[in-house]
Amino acid sequence: MESLEQTSKDLKRLEQQLRQLLEQCRKMREENDSLLARQELLVAERAGLVAKNEEARSKVEAMINRLKALEQS
Repeated sequence: MESLEQTSKDLKRLEQQLRQLLEQCRKMREENDSLLARQELLVAERAGLVAKNEEARSKVEAMINRLKALEQS
């Protein structure tokens, strides 16, 4: 009988551990989904900033070229 009781206790302990692991897995999936969404936003934001930076660089280069042209006139 003790063996049966021990087996039952072991099974309950394993069930509890499995529940905990499943809960931890669920939380990690949620966190992963959240991080992926955040990454998408940051990548899009970065792309916008890179485009603005390139636009500013082009404008500055154009101004420099105009100033050089004025200097030479």
